[in-house]
Amino acid sequence: MFAPKKLTPEEKLQQIAMMLDEIINDTTVPRNIRAAAEKAKETILKEGEEPIVKSATAIQILDDISDDPNMPLHTRTQIWSIVSELETVKNE
Repeated sequence: MFAPKKLTPEEKLQQIAMMLDEIINDTTVPRNIRAAAEKAKETILKEGEEPIVKSATAIQILDDISDDPNMPLHTRTQIWSIVSELETVKNE
């Protein structure tokens, strides 16, 4: 059996950026939520900061919008999934 390759924190952040792209490009999502997803994406792709700092900042941004009553249910689920992935980066 082959064990799956363990991703580096930077590789995980790249995958999370792609997950955020799904929200950013979804026109059924309110503009303020897409803007927050864009800001979180910019944060995790920023050069020169430690992955733990990037992930903690992105979690804060996403937490701020996660209670928005206008957020579609599927988007809320995506955000929870993204935050879970960011937590794994933070805990490494």
